[in-house]
Amino acid sequence: MTLRIVFALILGVVLMVWPESALLYLVVTIGILFLLAGLISLVAYWARDKRLYPSVRFPLDGAGSVLFGLVLIVMPSFFVHVLMYLLGFLLMLAGGAQISALMSARKWTEVPFGFYIVPILILLAGLLVLFNPFTIASTAFMLLGITSVVYGLSEFINYMKFREK
Repeated sequence: MTLRIVFALILGVVLMVWPESALLYLVVTIGILFLLAGLISLVAYWARDKRLYPSVRFPLDGAGSVLFGLVLIVMPSFFVHVLMYLLGFLLMLAGGAQISALMSARKWTEVPFGFYIVPILILLAGLLVLFNPFTIASTAFMLLGITSVVYGLSEFINYMKFREK
């Protein structure tokens, strides 16, 4: 319980103070996980008993995982940029598709203007992400940090209130 409170508070403060760095470290951490999974696969291939398993194919997925992990570790900001642009494009596509579907629906029924608000907001969010990707990512991490601090403080208050019971 106490460890969870401390962890939530530390994580929250780190995410609020250094959201850009936290994002890059998250990508590097994911890269390390890909690298380790790939290395384990490759080591298992080379360390296998060749008498029992003489014709096992080379683990291309393991090699690909190692390469992808290295790319994430060496170029985390490139991956974040690509990911944010992809997210912006997908949001624009989703908003546009919803607007198009609503416009098509007008052929057989009345579509009130209120139905267009959410798709327009999704489309605008996609544009915002495309033109300002790092600010959006930093803001998301800052919001996650604030939420983590609030969670930690809430846990602490609950712990102090109910510890003797």
